[in-house]
Amino acid sequence: MKRCILPLIIFFGLVQGAWASKVFIPMDEAQKNHLKAYGLAYWVLRSYDTEIDWLLNYRGGSFMLDWSQRVVNELVIRGISYEVISDAQSAGILNEVAQPDANMDNVKLHKAPKVAVYSPKTKQPWDDAVTLVMTYAEIPYDIVYDDDLMQGKLAEYDWLHLHHEDFTGQYGKFFHFRDYPWYRAQKREAEDIAAKWGFSKVSKLKLAVAKKVQEYVAGGGYMFAMCNATDTYDVALAAQNTDIADVLYDGDGTDPAAQKKLDFTQTFAFQNFQVVTNPYEIEFSTVDSQPNDRGLTEANDYFTLFQFSAKWDPVPTMLTQNHQQLIKGFMGQTTAFKKQYIKPEVIVLAENRAAGEARYIHSTFGKGFFTFYGGHDPEDYRHEINEEPTDLNLHPNSAGYRLILNNILFPAAKKKKLKT
Repeated sequence: MKRCILPLIIFFGLVQGAWASKVFIPMDEAQKNHLKAYGLAYWVLRSYDTEIDWLLNYRGGSFMLDWSQRVVNELVIRGISYEVISDAQSAGILNEVAQPDANMDNVKLHKAPKVAVYSPKTKQPWDDAVTLVMTYAEIPYDIVYDDDLMQGKLAEYDWLHLHHEDFTGQYGKFFHFRDYPWYRAQKREAEDIAAKWGFSKVSKLKLAVAKKVQEYVAGGGYMFAMCNATDTYDVALAAQNTDIADVLYDGDGTDPAAQKKLDFTQTFAFQNFQVVTNPYEIEFSTVDSQPNDRGLTEANDYFTLFQFSAKWDPVPTMLTQNHQQLIKGFMGQTTAFKKQYIKPEVIVLAENRAAGEARYIHSTFGKGFFTFYGGHDPEDYRHEINEEPTDLNLHPNSAGYRLILNNILFPAAKKKKLKT
């Protein structure tokens, strides 16, 4: 139906184009589809040799770009709210954003990042929030896995998402699912890849892969992880000189002195945690804020985004752009991060203060960046294995999903000279 009205759009667009200079995409409560607006921004960057103004803290982190009929057509087709404005109006917005006393800034987006998702080729028994929202927003991505990383293919990408993977080689500690076809398929796939690369067990393969990611970030890459791909990544790096996997998972027992041999200098975000070596307990470490610790229910589980100085702290400001500051919580195998185990240099972007936990954290590593986001699906409080995936047509304005998309656009930002 929308395609049928394109001739009218073009006609009125030509009239508008006679005086229009910019297209303004509001990202506050006036926006009908926040998630697809990110996909439109990505599409413009990929399709045109142009820049987009990302107006940090201005009406929820709005976008502004040069007017063209093709862009207007796409906005209408995708159901995105927009305004066509004049040169004078766009200049007024930029002037307001630039005021020294305004906690706003304009960041130029100039290149669509090439995106990779680290995920097994065998079918997963669960969905993934990042791939769900990229598909909905129409942001293209490639699937990569252990073979690809061992072959050095990460260098081809600007942005990497770690799917809900267990980097400790314990298959998610899902031993109770050992008779399920998906568990057997993933175990067989991991063992075959480990043997191919000359590793005696899967935990050693996963450590090698974790180090490939570490090298990628240190060299300037952007890495984003959710759920248990956050803490298991750091646990694997910390435990590289010991054995924390029980005989049920790797054929030999754990090292009795494993805790003393952890090396926290190798980790990205966490330190001084204890590993959980009980093979029947699905927790990997004390980093995760467990349900019994939290004292929260679905009715009162919310976390708050911090506000940062847009002009002085543009990176955390970009990552927290939203039309809501209070966001409903959601659980996962790793739900949140206990603050006492977070390294001091790591920035907490969002927290539940009452529960003493961080939900969303970010920092640099070498020349690159990483962001960890706790929980599994922002619109499914307690997602179970084999549940139907979330239909984002029902959640086009999801504040929790917006945080994921902030991370995808973040590498597109043109670096500014540091203020002195």
